[in-house]
Amino acid sequence: MSNIPETGRTQRVTIRLIVLQVLVLSLLATLGGRLWYLQIRTGAEYVEKAAGNHVREVVEPTVRGEILDASGRILAGNEAKLVVSVSRTSLLQQKDHGKAVLARLADVLGMPAKDVQDKVRLCDAKTPQPCWNGSPYQPIPVTKAATTQQAMQIMERHEDFPGVTAQPTSLRRYTGVEGANLAQVLGYLSPVTDEEVTKSKDKEGRERRLPVDQIGRAGLESVYDNDLRGTTGIDRLEVDNLGRVIGSAGKTPAVPGNNLVTSIDARVQKAVEDNLAQAMVDARKAYDKDTKRNYEADSGAAVVLDVHTGRIVAMASAPTYDPNLWVGGIAGKDYESLTSKESNYPLLNRAIQGQSAPGSTFKVVSAAAAAQAGYSLNGTYDCPSSMTIGGREFKNFESKGYGPISLARALEVSCDTVFYGLAYDQWMADGGIKPKKEPADWFFKTAKQFGLGSKTGVDLPSEAPGRIPDRKWKQDFYDANRDAWCEQAKSGKNDYGTLVAKENCADGNQMRAGDMVNYAIGQGDTLVTPLQMAKIYAALSNGGTLYRPTIGKAVISPDGTLIREIAPQVDGKIPTDERTLQYIDQATKGVIEQGSAAWKFTGAGWPQGKIELHAKTGTAEVLNKQTTSYLTTYSRDYAVVMTMSQAGTGSGASGDAVRRIYQALYGVDDKGNVDTGKALLSKPQTELPKFNPDGTAVHPVALLGGRAFLDPQQPTVPAAPGTLTLAALEPVTRTAGRGRA
Repeated sequence: MSNIPETGRTQRVTIRLIVLQVLVLSLLATLGGRLWYLQIRTGAEYVEKAAGNHVREVVEPTVRGEILDASGRILAGNEAKLVVSVSRTSLLQQKDHGKAVLARLADVLGMPAKDVQDKVRLCDAKTPQPCWNGSPYQPIPVTKAATTQQAMQIMERHEDFPGVTAQPTSLRRYTGVEGANLAQVLGYLSPVTDEEVTKSKDKEGRERRLPVDQIGRAGLESVYDNDLRGTTGIDRLEVDNLGRVIGSAGKTPAVPGNNLVTSIDARVQKAVEDNLAQAMVDARKAYDKDTKRNYEADSGAAVVLDVHTGRIVAMASAPTYDPNLWVGGIAGKDYESLTSKESNYPLLNRAIQGQSAPGSTFKVVSAAAAAQAGYSLNGTYDCPSSMTIGGREFKNFESKGYGPISLARALEVSCDTVFYGLAYDQWMADGGIKPKKEPADWFFKTAKQFGLGSKTGVDLPSEAPGRIPDRKWKQDFYDANRDAWCEQAKSGKNDYGTLVAKENCADGNQMRAGDMVNYAIGQGDTLVTPLQMAKIYAALSNGGTLYRPTIGKAVISPDGTLIREIAPQVDGKIPTDERTLQYIDQATKGVIEQGSAAWKFTGAGWPQGKIELHAKTGTAEVLNKQTTSYLTTYSRDYAVVMTMSQAGTGSGASGDAVRRIYQALYGVDDKGNVDTGKALLSKPQTELPKFNPDGTAVHPVALLGGRAFLDPQQPTVPAAPGTLTLAALEPVTRTAGRGRA
């Protein structure tokens, strides 16, 4: 028998029962609270989600707006193509993760199996192109050029191709109308990422971008993406437990994107692209006596600007590429080619991203700076073959001297030593190596007033600002590089780089005389873009107004209704009075008539008395490279700028090409005869194109290459998901309107 008293045993049992009751009550309270939370507090939310389990959303693709030139020609449109796509979600549900399906698909499409597998893998930091950088839940396009027979095989053998669809889809098409390429200006599209979908939600949490959307990644496609993209439609279908449609839960119709009218003229664009390409070919035939080899002419850019509005009529960059490579997903070999050093990075738009020293084309800025600093426009300035400054000899171009000349003549013949003398004299007036507390710095101040050292504000992405190497930049650059310079200086080597490092380690933050005189002729650390120089020379033509360069001219609805016009914008005035402006105008006219560009213009038959041109040539020296050719010009209507890397002199390399561009614009033949009937654009186009009620331009053009374009009001898509008929493959016809020195 137990020795525990009966009373004690009873107490222990009672305690245990109480504890058990507390635990049971606690569990019941917890369950009750959770039940209240689910049914009362968040009941409505879960009811909505439960209902959503019986609603299936069918995406109705929209049609992206077109990009048109100034006359309504389609630069970027849409084309019906048979696209075969694969659902990764469906593949992952299969035992072999879809390898057998992809192999069968590759066999039907006549593609290597590896190419198909690579296209459907997801992109990450370690995965090279090709890969899919869009949403993993979005169907991934494998080919955009399937035949009707291939599509039928896939759809009729659906059990062999689970997760694979083949249907007509609206794809971007860069038309190349009139032969104009415009790759860097137009840009390209790629799928929206999950992150972009999340970030695009509005305040109510609704998505403004869907996983099926394509968005602009470069050029005008990027800047005007919100206008062009439109709104993807969604058809919400109620289904039962077996997935059968039993009703509709509402529909959001697709809204086509608006069209963008640009200031580009496709015919002028073609002329500019062709002449830039030919100039580079010709430059490579010329011999460089300094490097003892032919010029490389490895890249270049050209711009035609309307001087009265700042609108861009043409913009070319070389090397270039076919923008259609991006449509439907870019192939791995194509992506590698576009981003490789061997191809010299054709994705770059060198008209706005190519920064280089402007050479003597910068001298119009230095002349304006000298006038602001008080130097006489009527004075006489010595032009010796060389000058010794700070113990170093600074030579004139090809060591040629002209004796005492005017500032205008110094611009005409591009005399370096005149500008060396002006810059050195002003440097001394500012205190020299020990500057005043607040130096005047007219040469730096004037350049910034011309807009240099800052972005022009053009409606294209990733524009470079250029560089004006003033005292602040000099100090900042020194602070960032001092340790590296001083470390190199300790190496004891005697090569050029180490000698420069020793000098910079000691006083690299000082504005030395050599820095100043190099800057005055557009050399040294000065960097500009071709568009910046076009903006300046346009202002010299129009009386001093600095217009912001623009390409977008208007946004038009699919039916041709004006949504908004993009008006010209004034950024300021160049810092010159009327007398100085007229002085520079006469000097740049002299460059064409008897100066450094005369042999390529007046000497080549240009009718200067009928159509007056102005110019400044530039030949910029580059360390360890051949010289950069720069030619900046203007007429009463246009500013035309061309530059080429490693191509020689400004007039020698670019003169013929720029003259031929003007010949095309004004209808001038090689003998100097003017035929306005042959002129591409004797005056800039100011009016917007006219449109028919269906949105087509009033003056039609034949279909490009026999290809038909989609009507944005009636996108060609199958009648229902998973349905493919031969009738659905017939695209809707869409016509376009064409109409140193």
